[in-house]
Amino acid sequence: MKSILVAAAFALAVTLLGTPVAIRAFRLWGWGQRIREDGPHTHMEKMGTPTMGGIVILIGLFGGFLAARFTFARFTPTGLALLFAVAGFGVVGFLDDFLKVRRRRSLGMSKSQKFLGTAVISVVFAIIVVHFSSDTGTSTELSFIRSTGLNLGILFYVWAFVILTSSSHSVNLTDGLDGLASGSSILVLSAYMFIAFWQFRHTCALLPPPANACYPVDPDAALDTAIVAAATMGAVTGFLWWNAAPARIFMGDTGALALGGLFGALAITTNTQLLLVILGGLFVVETMSVILQVISFRGFGRRIFRMSPIHHHFELAGWPEFTVIVRFWIIAGLCVAVGIGLFYVDFIANHGLG
Repeated sequence: MKSILVAAAFALAVTLLGTPVAIRAFRLWGWGQRIREDGPHTHMEKMGTPTMGGIVILIGLFGGFLAARFTFARFTPTGLALLFAVAGFGVVGFLDDFLKVRRRRSLGMSKSQKFLGTAVISVVFAIIVVHFSSDTGTSTELSFIRSTGLNLGILFYVWAFVILTSSSHSVNLTDGLDGLASGSSILVLSAYMFIAFWQFRHTCALLPPPANACYPVDPDAALDTAIVAAATMGAVTGFLWWNAAPARIFMGDTGALALGGLFGALAITTNTQLLLVILGGLFVVETMSVILQVISFRGFGRRIFRMSPIHHHFELAGWPEFTVIVRFWIIAGLCVAVGIGLFYVDFIANHGLG
């Protein structure tokens, strides 16, 4: 437990104190945000706000993880795989952000370039957690709250790509208002910190396995997963202090893709793949609003929403930006509460305590 607290506290301190330094440096280097011309007119005043703040989040995450691991325990392949995934998606996001800044427009990497980059990172991550973790580590079975028994075999690597890539783009789509993505991400990360720590305390390696009462995970790997989630939560919390409306810095694709990729990676290492759909319900709603908008406009020539993602729809409907942000945080919190509730109900049911 101490290692989790150290990871979160150290990462929080790094981003809380380091983000102002990054703001000044990014302004000096000309790393300013580019704004969509078809977006709400109130967003034009955000033009030039420093972006790529995800760099600070990654520094805080890695700092918190190393502080916890050097102090209390050893590294595991699972923990290193999670760091690889979040760093890899962060690099893809950074390249996208950098091209936007350099070209002075809101378009960076092409879709095929992003696809290739995220595909390679996702498959390598899946290989590490499957073949280099312990025998009781990540399962190649489809999972909801725990493994379902449906082994995906080689299709698991395709499934890993789908999970990591879709979750990364979902967070990226949500990152359109000051603090919306970061605040919502903190809630999801808190949930995965709880889930991983709960599995660590109830692993089959430490408890006798009556029925499905325990979790078939390596205790060191589960603790490493909880540490990564805690460090990221702390880092994003410190960043949110400066990212809250009116934002002094944006996380950019660097942070959004990294966080979303990590969500998918955490879902895989905790064997809660489909539960991510509930925990990250807000991100799912944002993504579905874009998909429905595209289908409706291209298929029927009509728009369902004034603008997608859906948070822009409510802005154009007259809601103040801060109202949209807080209400969407509430939705994100409710989704996390339902997901955690389902996780705990499953645990109680399998222990025969219900």
